[in-house]
Formats: sequence, structure tokens, C-alpha cells
Amino acid sequence: MGTQDTCCSIHPYFTVKEGRLEEFKAVCERMVAATSEEPGCLYYGFTFDGQEALCREGYVDGDALLAHAKRVGPLLEEAMQYADLTRMEVQGPEEELAKVRGPLADLASQFYVLHSGFRR
Repeated sequence: MGTQDTCCSIHPYFTVKEGRLEEFKAVCERMVAATSEEPGCLYYGFTFDGQEALCREGYVDGDALLAHAKRVGPLLEEAMQYADLTRMEVQGPEEELAKVRGPLADLASQFYVLHSGFRR
């Protein structure tokens, strides 16, 4: 039998305000640096398509996701000076999503419950 999948991923989408792209990217780099020290983070990075940005992030479980949210909260607030959070998806098994639904209720627009799959 495979490993019990506890992984959670977050997908926040941003629209960067006109003329603020370089400032937003500078905050993104600081968020990457801060997150790189988190033992529960599996991957983390920002992707861009013009003024649209997406942060790809994955965590070993809901607790690691919450630890990350607490760590980068002030940086996210700073980033919001330069961009609008237009959507945020949180994905994972129901047992882990139950841990994060309340704390992320003000940010997350949709929670996706893992139905089937595997993890290596």
C-alpha cells in the first residue's frame, strides 16, 4: 500500500497593479527566501503571465500549510500593496483541509477535496 497522502497545496492568483510589477516581484523573492527555510514545504514558487501571477506551493500537511501562512503573513500584506488577490484555491485530503478551512476562510475562495490519486 502507498503512503497516506496528507499533502496540501495552495494556488493564490494575483493581478499586479499597473506599474507595480517589479515591486511585487521583489516581495515574491523575499517570500521565496523565507519559505525556503520551512521544513514542511515541498515546493514554492511564483509564475507570471504579464500582470497575472500565480504562486505554486505545496506542504506535507495542513499543519505545515498553517505554519507557512503565519510566517509569510506580513509579506503577503506587503505584496497586497502591489497586487490584488483574485482567487485562492486550497487542495488536499479532507482531514487536512479541516485544519485550514477556518484560518484561511478570509483568503481562500475554494477548497478542493482530494478524491483519488497517489503520492510517492
